[in-house]
Amino acid sequence: MSGYILCQTKTADSPYFIENISTNIYTLEELCYYLFHNLYLIDDTVMNERLCLWLQDELNLPGLAARLRANLGKFSSLEDVLYPVFKEINYLTYEELKVLNARIQKLDRESRQVREKQKGDALMENGMYVHAIQVYQKLLEENDLEEYEQGLTAKVCHNLGCAFSYLFQMEKALEYFRKEWESGGERQALKTCLLALHSVRTEEEYKAQARELGADDELMSEVAEVLRVFAAKPGITVEKEKTDALLEKLTGEYHRGTGS
Repeated sequence: MSGYILCQTKTADSPYFIENISTNIYTLEELCYYLFHNLYLIDDTVMNERLCLWLQDELNLPGLAARLRANLGKFSSLEDVLYPVFKEINYLTYEELKVLNARIQKLDRESRQVREKQKGDALMENGMYVHAIQVYQKLLEENDLEEYEQGLTAKVCHNLGCAFSYLFQMEKALEYFRKEWESGGERQALKTCLLALHSVRTEEEYKAQARELGADDELMSEVAEVLRVFAAKPGITVEKEKTDALLEKLTGEYHRGTGS
C-alpha cells in the first residue's frame, strides 16, 4: 500500500459518495484506502446495497458485489465486509494485513462508548466538525462514561471545545474547555480553558474569571507567554491575484466542516 499504487480496476464514470466525510471515490483503490484508514467510520452508510450496485455497475465487479451483498445482513463482523474488498486487488501487504487484524481486534474489545469517541475523533481528523460535535454531544448525554474509560468525559469535552473553536464558535468552545477542567482535567486543561477565555473576555473579566477557575500566578504567566508568542507571529501574505482562490478554498473547507 505504500508509495504510488497502480489502479487495477477501471475508474467509475459516476463516483460513490461517502456520506460521513462528504467525499467522492472513483476507484476500488480509493475505497480500500478509505476503509483501511477509517475503521471507526465504517457503518451501514458506507457498506450497503448502494455500494454493491456501484461496484457492480460502475467498476464491473459483480463477483465482489455478490460477496459483499451476502455479508451485509450480518454486519456485526468487520472482517466479513473488509476482507473481500482488500483481497479483490491484493491491496494490503502481509505486514499491513497483520496491522489491520490487530486494529480490528482492538476495536472489538472496546466498549461502544469508546468506539463512539473514536468515531468522533475520526470525523475530526477528516475535518467534519459538525458531525463530530453531534457524536460527542450524544455521548455526553450518557452519565456513566467513566465506567468505560477513566478520563473519557474530559477527553470528549476537550474535543468538543476544539471542534467549536475550529468553527470559530469560541463561546461554545470555552463552555466545553471549562467542562473538561471541571470534570477532572489536568493542569493543561485549565491552560487551554484560559486561552479560550482570553479570546472572548475583556482583560479585566479574563483575570477575574481565571482566578475563579483556580489559576495561579505561574499558570497566568504561562498563558501570557503563549499569547505573546502568538501575537508576534507574522501574518500570512497573500498575492492579490491569488485572493479569490484562497477565499474559495477556505469557504469550501468551512462548508465541508459544517456539512452545509
